[in-house]
Amino acid sequence: MSSTNQTTLIRGGTVVDATGTRRADVLVGADGLIEAVGDENADLRGDRTIDAGDCVVSPGFVDLHTHLREPGKEEAETIETGSRGGALGGFTALVAMPNTTPPMDSVGVVRDVIELGKTALTDIIPSAAITVGRAGQELAPMAELAELGVRIFTDDGTGVQDDLLMKRALEYSVGMAPFTGGASVALAQHCEVNSLSAGTFMHEGEWSSRLGIPGQPSEAEDLMVMRDIAFARSTGARVHFQHLSTAGAVALVRAAKAEGLPVSAEATTHHFTLTDAACASFDTVFKVHPPLRADSDVAAVKAGLLDGTIDAIATDHAPHCAHDKEQPFDAAPPGMIGLETALALALTELDLPVEKLVGLMSWRPAEIAGIADTHGGPIAAGRPANITVFDPNETWTIDGASFASKSSNCPYEGHEVRGKVRHTIFGGETVVLDQEATR
Repeated sequence: MSSTNQTTLIRGGTVVDATGTRRADVLVGADGLIEAVGDENADLRGDRTIDAGDCVVSPGFVDLHTHLREPGKEEAETIETGSRGGALGGFTALVAMPNTTPPMDSVGVVRDVIELGKTALTDIIPSAAITVGRAGQELAPMAELAELGVRIFTDDGTGVQDDLLMKRALEYSVGMAPFTGGASVALAQHCEVNSLSAGTFMHEGEWSSRLGIPGQPSEAEDLMVMRDIAFARSTGARVHFQHLSTAGAVALVRAAKAEGLPVSAEATTHHFTLTDAACASFDTVFKVHPPLRADSDVAAVKAGLLDGTIDAIATDHAPHCAHDKEQPFDAAPPGMIGLETALALALTELDLPVEKLVGLMSWRPAEIAGIADTHGGPIAAGRPANITVFDPNETWTIDGASFASKSSNCPYEGHEVRGKVRHTIFGGETVVLDQEATR
């Protein structure tokens, strides 16, 4: 994280963090820390002042699921362009997924990503693969990677199919404390049973039958969630479920949490805003992995976010070049971009108090990622100045081509939404000012 040589006063905003909501001015010090927080009578002064009138001032957002493509597919995205999009979306930390080329399954590749992230506009938090090459055959050197700072392990778009190997990985993860300084690690799972999903390209249901597109049954997700809940119960290991998309999976996680098991879950914006009916256009922008599901699944995901079953809103930001997406539906790669639309879609589509919504995007994912010491914490003196200022009422029209990403595979083109990030402060530096990136 960077710091500046000047102080910044954020004036006139409503501060929202895990401690509550209050009207306060926030003084960001030149050292990258919050220097003071006070009401309008505190007479705080900075070298420059940012107007936060009618805005929420919150801890910076944390995305648990970002594909930055570097190394290997820099034509679709780089750490720099992805972090710029993240900052414009209010994120101050992005958890980089390991499905790069080569994959992030070794100390060398992860160290390269850490180095590339040093000049980014957000914190780049590398995850690492559970298995070598994400191939599901042998475990990656998890202890070495944990010693380097990795706190989330995932094979990402490929769920670990081998039951015994997954159980061993979870057992191994419980003993990581000597390599992490006592911190725990989480194993994050893309829940999909390949024998049920092979050769499918959308959700199995009414629309797949109408369109003649082979569909993936909900059970492909539900069965792996069920398996890993059983493993969490027997091993005591932390399991994080990525991009829940089915009603069955949400119900299973809800029951596991009621039992007190160490599980957490995320949902993407597209899985609570879009359904499989969108695929009727055969537009590959709507092809995603796991697929867009039925209305009842979308309702279940929303309910899971409302009642706390689902801990975090993630983007699964997955940029692709236009020529890759301009293929037949069965041949095109899955994925859509989402960093600059996440806040607005959540504000527009979810009937949530702003305090709960910010929690889903800030301090709860920060805790899961193991970065709560620097992100998502309260807006208080002495804390790192990773801050988002957003107007919850500003309306705007989504235009994917205008985004910072190198790719424009956005499924919300032309949608009118509510909620816009005004300013983002990362490590004390104002990286987004008046809705524009400063570098």
